[in-house]
Parts: sequence; structure tokens; C-alpha cells
Amino acid sequence: MADTPTQTEEGEDERRQGTLADELESCAVGLIGAVEKGIAVEVAPHNLTSIEFNLLRACMNIGECTATQLAVLLPVDASRISRIVNGLVNKGLLVRQRQTYDRRVVMLRLSDEGHELTESLNQRLQLYDNRLMEGVSEEEMQAFIAVTQKILANHEAIFPTQ
Repeated sequence: MADTPTQTEEGEDERRQGTLADELESCAVGLIGAVEKGIAVEVAPHNLTSIEFNLLRACMNIGECTATQLAVLLPVDASRISRIVNGLVNKGLLVRQRQTYDRRVVMLRLSDEGHELTESLNQRLQLYDNRLMEGVSEEEMQAFIAVTQKILANHEAIFPTQ
């Protein structure tokens, strides 16, 4: 029995959606790889990993924060955050300070050296990002951002954060 036009159209829509989903995944993996590679190349001469730099950058953006707050922002489990913090404190890039009102609360902030390094790396990475976006118009970037925000909203609806 031959497909009715409706069944054929539905099949085409499913194939098209499957292809678009495959392309989305491929593009997302490629973009993440390009961004991560740029970060890795810039931070390696400073004996840092990408996740260490992302933690420093988060501290710079937030200001004083706790390791628990960082664990929410970064896709890293709490025990790994603790190890990363220890390493950055040992390198002199991060400072711990216990709160006087509750000694169990440990606040983290960038040291002067950590602030200078993070600022310098941010500037270098901005140049890299600009090179990645060469030939992409502002309108195209706005459309990309809008679509990405919709996809992330769908993700949040599927997997709400606690």
C-alpha cells in the first residue's frame, strides 16, 4: 500500500528534523572544541588548565564567593572544585578567607596576581573570539544567540536545575 501524502510529509519532516538535530550536535561539539582549544592554548604557558581558568574567571565575575557557588556555575563536581581551588591557592592565584561570623564558611577571591593574570588572559581570549567571529555579521550573531537561548530554555524545561 502506497503512502498517503500526509504520511510521506510526516516522514520527510522526521528525516529533516533528524538531520537538523545531527547538524546541531555536530556544530555544538565543533564550537565547544574551538572555544576550549583557544582557552587551552592561551592558559597553558601559565601552567593552568581550562577549568582552572574558568574558575578564576568565575571568581572575577562574581567577586567573593564560596566553592559551593562555583560548583553550581561550573560543570564540575564539588570534590573536583575543592582540588582545583587548592591548586590555585597553592599557585598564589586564589585566596581563602574564613568568615568571622561562621568559621565554617570559606570565601574565595582572586589574589592580586590572580586578578592580573585573569584580566590579561580575558583580553587575549577576546582577540581569539573576535577572530572566530570574523565574517559573521551582528545580525547573524543576534540570531545565533536567540536560537541558542531557545534551545537552552528547552533544555532547562527538560532538566530543571535544583
